Amino acid sequence: MSDALTRPQTCDAQVDATGLNCPLPLLKAKLELNRLASGAVLKVIATDAGSQRDFRTFAKLAGHTLVHEEAEDGVYQYWLRKA
Repeated sequence: MSDALTRPQTCDAQVDATGLNCPLPLLKAKLELNRLASGAVLKVIATDAGSQRDFRTFAKLAGHTLVHEEAEDGVYQYWLRKA
């Protein structure tokens, strides 16, 4: 499910939420997004399978853009652009 064309080459901040279960990956991402300027890109790395649904829903509800997501070997990566 990797697509190097749409994966952002850079990010403004990164959150490592590996080993954390719902809702902690999302909470850590929210806290980091609060620190970033509008338009900044946050990369999140998680291992919780439920994070896929959580990040898709969160992006829609909060108005952020889920620029790209990848899932490989139980590791989920998300790139969110702050609204």
